[in-house]
Amino acid sequence: MKISQIDVYQVDLPYAGGTYRLSGGREYQSFDATIVKLTSDNGLTGFGESTPFGATYVAAHALGVRAGIAEMAPTILGLDPRRVDRVYDAMDSALVGHGHAKAAIDIACWDIFGKAVGMPVCDLLGGRTNQPMGVISSIYTGTPEAMRARVQAHRLQGYRGHSMKIGEDPQLDADRVMACLADRQLGEYFIVDANGGLSVETALRFLRLLPSHADIVLEAPCATWREHMSLRKRTSIPMVWDELATSDAAIAQLISDDGAEGVGLKISKNGGLTPCRRQRDMCIAAGYSLSVQDTVGSDIAFAAIAHLGQTVPANWLRCILDTRDMVSITTADATHKGGFDRRDGWVTAPSSPGLGIEPRMHVLGEPVMSFS
Repeated sequence: MKISQIDVYQVDLPYAGGTYRLSGGREYQSFDATIVKLTSDNGLTGFGESTPFGATYVAAHALGVRAGIAEMAPTILGLDPRRVDRVYDAMDSALVGHGHAKAAIDIACWDIFGKAVGMPVCDLLGGRTNQPMGVISSIYTGTPEAMRARVQAHRLQGYRGHSMKIGEDPQLDADRVMACLADRQLGEYFIVDANGGLSVETALRFLRLLPSHADIVLEAPCATWREHMSLRKRTSIPMVWDELATSDAAIAQLISDDGAEGVGLKISKNGGLTPCRRQRDMCIAAGYSLSVQDTVGSDIAFAAIAHLGQTVPANWLRCILDTRDMVSITTADATHKGGFDRRDGWVTAPSSPGLGIEPRMHVLGEPVMSFS
């Protein structure tokens, strides 16, 4: 089997909530998705998606995704998509870094691989756990009352985890967090995510304003490695890393430095399913908890999230992110009825081959690039 054609699609994904706000005054109304279709010489197809969270979240942007694919495409044509590590080696030889560009191709290879052998991607990644996965909300910044209301709205949909965004005045951030915790239910999990928007000083001021009983986990408080390690020496609050945990080397260094209690694996940010498979194992071996997410994305991105999340043992998996809730466009349907349905806040990966999706080609439109 060989990759005989690569088609690249661009889809605008409006944010379902109007405007998404992060620390530092960053605002997003829509996200630029790149979707890849690989076709093999025996007619099998595979799909993958990479949708950066704008151009100001990490060092990735949508135009760079498509430029990177164009750079790598000639190198991977003719390769066997089932040999996912060898395809990744070819991408690495053609382009240093730029995992966000490699992710869509890599995910599409896993989709074809699963279809070729009649197995779901989660079983190829190590085997499903058969445990339902809890989903986590993404609560953007706003007034304490508005954020509390958004948590409650997600709670009523069955969400058991909540990621609260902060990153402004320490007192305002403390008020936001305590408002979100006000109606806490047994078994709920709260992450306070600054997306790198705090200095060590403002992080310490914020944490000292919280009462001692505030049961939270602090995610990505600062922008640099040094700041994170400095803050870690000064607080007993559990910490998880995200924006700085982007590669095998970063995960290895993080474990060596004892820099956190957990990691947020975002598939496109971390380069696709192939590197995330390794990083998952490294984190579990180190005793780190994991959330499986992506920066943002549509149904195709969520399918990859669900399959990777389904391979993480339940005692190490915090939650997964249902990116479908963040955007207002549906790009794919499950190949079997109810395949990715969320039931009372829980999701399981389907047992159909590959990712278990059928893209809506009328939504994807015409390719913006093709290689054969």
